[in-house]
Parts: sequence; C-alpha cells; structure tokens
Amino acid sequence: MEASTAESTAHTIEETVKAEKASMLKQPKAVWAVAVASVFAFMGIGLVDPILPAIAENLKATPSEVSLLFTSYFLVTAVAMLVTGYVSSRIGGKKTLLIGLGLIVVFASLSGMSSTVSELVGFRAGWGLGNALFVATSLAVMVGVASGGTATAIILYEAALGLGLSLGPLMGALLGGWQWRAPFFGTATAMAIAFIALITLLPKTPVPAVKTRLRDPLLALGHKGLRTTAASALFYNYGFFTILAFTPFILHFDAYGIGAVFFGWGVAVAVFSVFVAPIVQRRFGATGALTGTLVLLMLVLLGMGLAAGHSIPTIVVLVIVSGALLGINNTLYTELAMGVSDSPRPVASAGYNFVRWMGGALAPFLAAKLAEHFGAPVTFYVAAAVVLAGAVVIFGGRRYLTAHAPHGV
Repeated sequence: MEASTAESTAHTIEETVKAEKASMLKQPKAVWAVAVASVFAFMGIGLVDPILPAIAENLKATPSEVSLLFTSYFLVTAVAMLVTGYVSSRIGGKKTLLIGLGLIVVFASLSGMSSTVSELVGFRAGWGLGNALFVATSLAVMVGVASGGTATAIILYEAALGLGLSLGPLMGALLGGWQWRAPFFGTATAMAIAFIALITLLPKTPVPAVKTRLRDPLLALGHKGLRTTAASALFYNYGFFTILAFTPFILHFDAYGIGAVFFGWGVAVAVFSVFVAPIVQRRFGATGALTGTLVLLMLVLLGMGLAAGHSIPTIVVLVIVSGALLGINNTLYTELAMGVSDSPRPVASAGYNFVRWMGGALAPFLAAKLAEHFGAPVTFYVAAAVVLAGAVVIFGGRRYLTAHAPHGV
C-alpha cells in the first residue's frame, strides 16, 4: 500500500512538472514580445562591461569616474521606480513600455556620441529613466497577459533577465572590440526593433481602475515582509554589482576576453534562475535558500579578494560561479517581493526596486574608490561583508516572510 501511494505521489509530481513546463511555453505572442524586449533592455546593464577599460582610455578617465556609468544609471532607475506606477496607472502599461523604450533609444544613441566621460554619465542617467519605466512595467504586464499565473511570468521574466545579462557583455565585446562607441548604437537599434515589436504584438492594456499615488510605493515598504526583502536585496545588489562593474578592471583582458567571461557569467545567471531556483526553493524554502546562497556568495567574494592580483584564472572561475548563485537569488528575491506584501504587485515592485537598485548605484563607484585607495582585495572583502549583512537581514526577518510569502518559506 505504501509503495502504491509513493508511486502515485511521484506520478502526480511528474505530471505537475510536465504541465508547468507546457504552460510556460504556451504563451500569447504578447508575452514573448515583452520578454524579447526585456532581453534587449537587460542587455544594457552589462553592455558596457567589456568596454569599461576602453572608455577609460579613450576618454582619459579613472576607473572610479567610468564606474559612474553604472551609478548614474541605477540611481536614476531607483528614484524613477517611485513614479513608474503613477505613470502606468494613468496611461496604461503599453504606453509606459513604449515611452521607456523610446527614451532608451534616444539616450543610448546620445551615449555613443559622447565626447567626455561627464556627457556619457549624464546620458546613461537618461537611459536609466527609460529603463525604469520599462523594467518596472514589463513584469506587471507579463503577469497580466501570461498563461500560467504569476509564478510562470516571474520565471519568464528572470529568464529574460539572465539572457539579457549574458548577451549584453557578448554584444559589448563583439561591437566594442571594433569601436568602443558601437555597442551604444547597437543597443539603440535593438531597442528600436523591440519598440516596433511591442506596437505590433502587444494589445492595448487597460488603464487600472485605481490610480497609484506617488507615495504608495514608499507606504508599501511599511510592510515588514517587503521591507525585509528590499533591505536584504540592497545589500545583495551591492555584491552583485561589485562583481559586474569592478571585475573588468582587474582581469586585464581586451574587450573580447572580458565579454567572454561575462557571457559565461550571464549564462550561469540565466540557467540557474530558470531551472535551479525553483528546485532549491521547493527543497529549502525561500528564506532558507536565500540565506544559504548569500553565505555562499560571501565566500565567493572572499575568494575573489584572496585571488585579486595573484590568480586571474581563479577570478574567472569565481565570476562564473557567482553567476549561478546570483541566478538563484534573483528569482527568489523577485518571488518574495511580488508575493510577500499585501499591496498591489506593481506598487510593491516599485517600492522594492527603489530600495534594491540603490545597491546597484552605490557599489560600482564605492568599489572602484576602495580599490584606488586600499587595493582590489579590500573591495571584495567589503562586498563580502555587505552580502553577509543581507543574509543576516533575511534570517532575522524570516518570521515576517514566513507569515506572508507564497508557497511557504
């Protein structure tokens, strides 16, 4: 009898997994249009990675000055998250996505025409505004039009994120190896194609019945579960963007070499976010999985600190290993942020992203400054300590997460 019950349970689980996979692939054209556009948008994050040394050389800038390309981008992205819900709830999701894509096309093109690092930093800030409008709205739109519910939309969104992060450095390397300005024009072209695809394939999205107020995302952070998730994600993103924005300066590779390393890193992010994160969550729960992977990421950063200046091959291996951990964490954080709060998902997402992108704004500049004053190892040791703080926040707030998170934690 027990054997029969076990076989029945195993069969049920197998059928459920098959059904989930089938529903994930059977999506309306609108979902795939938004997903492809999201890939192009996320390519913009890692696009500049392979050309950071070339930008520094051609524009006569220091690593910390060049790191402001990330800081201005993510600082504007973070602040703009507070107004994305206000805008999209008044003009609808489709128009908000198109405005975001249009801004990216304009400012990516202007970035390619920059003659000074200050101009480039300023244009990246405008790019960040377009990115905020698009990214904050795209997940909500995908949740609304995807078949299979919120979980399926999140997996597709994270797949787009991972694919974009992997293709960005590859595109940056292939075009940047020819001319450092070329990746910016390449991005503008890709986003123009995405703009046309969304006009054609995405149906008009209705304007929400309830208008989002400007203060709503901040009020949403009053929820202890969402505030805990966002605070931990801020610390986590500091480690994430220390790896992404600072490591190219210590690899001493050309654009093609840096692009190859971060292509491998991005592939690891994509694969582990889509295929491994759900398994880890089912096995350990969201808080247990997050705490464990953050501790492992801390150890990776410590290893990078020990290897900095001594073993480039070790740095390369650890960068790719970090991609696997980052992929798991990205999915877990997104699921928690979208499900832990009692606020509407777009509002909760805006508040969460406002806090977490601050980590992306702070890390690149501080990482480069620490290296300039104290050496590269200290940069990674500080990042390791910050990531550990993120694990402590999750562990300390686990009762708030357990009470509200989906699927149990």
